Amino acid sequence: MHESVSSSLAPENWPFSLEFLPQPAYMVGGAVRDAILGRTREYLDLDFVIPCKAVKVARAIAHHYKAGFVLLDAERQIARVVFPHATADFAQQEGNSLEVDLHRRDFTVNAIAYNPHTQEIIDPLQGCVDLQQGILRMVSPANLEDDPLRLMRGYRQAAQLGFTIEPATQAAIRSLASHISTIAAERFRVEIGYLLANSLGTPWITSAWEDGLLTPFFKNATRENLLKLAAVDNAAALLTENWQQLGAQLQESVRDSIKTTWLGIAKLASLVNPNPELAEIELQELTYSRAEIRGVTTALKLLPQFQVTDMSLREQYFLFYDADIVFPATAVLAVAVDHFVEAISAEKPLHPAVATTEETKAKRWQVLASLINRYLNPDDLVAHPAPLLSGKELIVALDIPASPIIGQLLKEIAVAQAEGKVSTPTEAIALARQLLDA
Repeated sequence: MHESVSSSLAPENWPFSLEFLPQPAYMVGGAVRDAILGRTREYLDLDFVIPCKAVKVARAIAHHYKAGFVLLDAERQIARVVFPHATADFAQQEGNSLEVDLHRRDFTVNAIAYNPHTQEIIDPLQGCVDLQQGILRMVSPANLEDDPLRLMRGYRQAAQLGFTIEPATQAAIRSLASHISTIAAERFRVEIGYLLANSLGTPWITSAWEDGLLTPFFKNATRENLLKLAAVDNAAALLTENWQQLGAQLQESVRDSIKTTWLGIAKLASLVNPNPELAEIELQELTYSRAEIRGVTTALKLLPQFQVTDMSLREQYFLFYDADIVFPATAVLAVAVDHFVEAISAEKPLHPAVATTEETKAKRWQVLASLINRYLNPDDLVAHPAPLLSGKELIVALDIPASPIIGQLLKEIAVAQAEGKVSTPTEAIALARQLLDA
């Protein structure tokens, strides 16, 4: 095991040379854990513990390699060096020995050190044994209490590694759950973001809710919300099976600068209040970006329109216009509604007025399938209008001033084009004139 660890953590793979590290110096944390597990990373994220002058070492490396330098904590002497395809954090050793430092960490699997100078593994807490057994075990309850975000991080790491949480650790998390309310919303948001990213996180979000970690941040979340999350996962799998391209879009980030995926947006919409205005307040308190909030609120507003059994071309045009890039997330939510109703009815029979007939489901699916096919076809004029003329051209042709009316006329032209009523700029102008005179 140690030989393969040495090769994957070998300094030749680092973005800087070993000679910049003093002796002793240790690599710790996720990179060591993943190397032992044989997990590879595209983006290197290295953590080093140095007995003294950690910031000075980081500065020297950043200066030599013309890399980015960030002082993360002046008091505790922690700094980050940012390379194009890697980051390296340098922290001053806590306590008077490496062993004391490792005993202050969150879980045993993260308290394993590697000495790159001697290629030695230092594992005082038997983290390697827990790695082999797939167990997440706390170092101590006091360490979890020291930074309550570690409570949530336990669920996130269990999901990412496919591990189980050792019973005493889960009991400690449960008993310390009230402390989670003391952490900043943005720190919590990062952890839940990992869990929302794929279906493996959903059971752990459920555990976090059951253990009291979600309530301070998602105040309205109930068991029904968690059933909705699982329904979104099922819906995403079904849509991906039928439309791979749509499945790929669900995995895309809302923006380059925002890691949340469209699937994550659909899941957030399942966790917050279904009223878009109240959902917006909730998400603002959690410090989500404007783009993420817009994604969730748009999906919630348009969801009822995605659940109809019949839709005219005109209605479809305006739905695509309003949905825009949020279409994939809303489509998943629409499919998830029926999965959710099925999950609820499996637990207790629903009132006939709430239950959905198979015929209604089939009609909804037909409408949704047609919308998805249009959305995925770049030449479809209903989903992706190709304007026959610009607003400026319309102003000139009709000899009228610029005003909101121009936008309305362009929409009407686009609908008529989708319906096959106009196909040339001349016909479009004639229609606009007719609409103005009406």
